[in-house]
Amino acid sequence: MAEATSYRVEIPEIDLDDLRDRLRRTRWPDRETVSDWSQGTPSEYLRELCSYWEREYDWRALERRLNAFSQLKVNVGGLGVHVLHVTSPHPGAVPLVMTHGWPGSVVEFLNVIGPLTDPVAHGGSAADAFHLVLPSLPGYGFSDKPTGTGWGVPRIADAWAELMTALGYDQYAVQGGDWGARVSTELAIRHPDAVLGLHLTLPLVDVRAATAELGELDERDTASLATHRRFRWEEAGYSTQQSTRPQTVGYGLVDSPAALAGWIVEKFHGWTDCDGHPEKILTRDQLLDNVMMYWLPAAGASAARLYWESFRSRPQGVVTVPTGCSLFPRELFRLSRRLVETRFRDLRYWSEPDRGGHFAAFEQPALFVDELRAFFRLLPPRVARDDVPDGPR
Repeated sequence: MAEATSYRVEIPEIDLDDLRDRLRRTRWPDRETVSDWSQGTPSEYLRELCSYWEREYDWRALERRLNAFSQLKVNVGGLGVHVLHVTSPHPGAVPLVMTHGWPGSVVEFLNVIGPLTDPVAHGGSAADAFHLVLPSLPGYGFSDKPTGTGWGVPRIADAWAELMTALGYDQYAVQGGDWGARVSTELAIRHPDAVLGLHLTLPLVDVRAATAELGELDERDTASLATHRRFRWEEAGYSTQQSTRPQTVGYGLVDSPAALAGWIVEKFHGWTDCDGHPEKILTRDQLLDNVMMYWLPAAGASAARLYWESFRSRPQGVVTVPTGCSLFPRELFRLSRRLVETRFRDLRYWSEPDRGGHFAAFEQPALFVDELRAFFRLLPPRVARDDVPDGPR
């Protein structure tokens, strides 16, 4: 039986002093030779961001916000997983486990917790209520770091199944993007009787197998494959490094806050629907809140190792549970519906919203909530329950 203990985030002030000292003593490289982001995070912007981080950013505000929710550390598969477990006040609420990816964190979901758990308080219907389970991936955030190999996507999916059972949920919905999409999909494959429905913002298929199955490709198929090739050619340098030598890059990510911010914020520029600058869609505090989920637990190397464990394996296995896909316009790549249907055999919902990117819940929380509701309303209603699990079994 999984063991669980209550958890609070309490960072010693000495750790924040150390962060500010490291930011003051950053040894900066020379300026890039271009006037855009094509060589990475621009030095002028990163200096400005790090100056704000040192002098004005308030970690305690995020700490208080996290501690306002019920948190647990649950031992599953031999590893302590940090979980935000927020139950709904409405009978019949559907348990929903949502999983983040890299370089994200549970911070992405903070603005959707209220509307999803208590829709009535946010102008919605009690029929759309969820009990939320928001775990941090192993090696990410305040979850424990694996000390041996083997913690790839399949093992995480099994750990999530154990986690949901420990929290008292025999059946539940799952949602994810990025690594969260792979974990959620694997959970649906390995534990189909427990998964009521699967919602993804980045559905993944084995492109070679999918194109072979379809044979003749139409215009949308061809265009979607072009976005996939462009991502692999122009954007995938970080994943090559993390999937081959995560320890090497980890030294810089754990030792230098400036290096960590530059590594992560670059992706919020490239992968959000931000009209050229990440602070047009997310506040400076939001960007740093997410970076802190890597800095404080020294997770730069341990998070990168998930790529070493799993990135080179192709998405495999047919998915038979009811599935919904919301493809936001600035997602990393957007495979066509026909390609996705070669793997997801019960695709009941397909939507292409007009705004948003890779971090959909972070960028467009209201639209993200609408997408989840639209899909899960298509599934058969569950029998209303008055009992809400109040802790692990």
